[in-house]
Amino acid sequence: GMRMIWRIIFLALMVPLFGKDIYFTRSGTVSFFSSTPIEDIKAINEQTTCVLDIETGDVSFRIPIRGFIFKNGLMQEHFNENYLESDTYPNASFTGSIEGWKDITLSEKLQPVPLKGTMNIHGISKDISESGNILMKGNRVIGSATFKITVADYEIEIPKILRDNIAKVVDVTVDISLKKK
Repeated sequence: GMRMIWRIIFLALMVPLFGKDIYFTRSGTVSFFSSTPIEDIKAINEQTTCVLDIETGDVSFRIPIRGFIFKNGLMQEHFNENYLESDTYPNASFTGSIEGWKDITLSEKLQPVPLKGTMNIHGISKDISESGNILMKGNRVIGSATFKITVADYEIEIPKILRDNIAKVVDVTVDISLKKK
């Protein structure tokens, strides 16, 4: 009935957006590590959505901020409520592409790829370039990348009392395993 018609319209609108060679996951892993002489803070998030168009090399990530799990519950609370204000800014995202994609042949051999795009964290967007790695194993595209995130760039306020506990530059690691959509 009507629902079926809407579904067909929706699909007709969505498919051209993504092309047919879309690889996808809803359970990518993003972790970050902040190391200072006072304390190390680590958090892991296994709810990252990633889409890769293997025709064009366009790639996007969406990272739900509340998906980050910390060992320390209080730190998790501060992270969400005070630093990243996850009620106001529920997701971080990266939208961009793998540079020189046309010259890359996916294989079982891990190869470095340059990533270029826009990172949005805490409502602030920055253009970034980083290096990632990619390979193809069976029917999966497996990728990883490490981003160095400068906390101040994204207007994340750390209270004075905790400034020495939190690194000014945080290492963010992304690991994804994508299946054809």
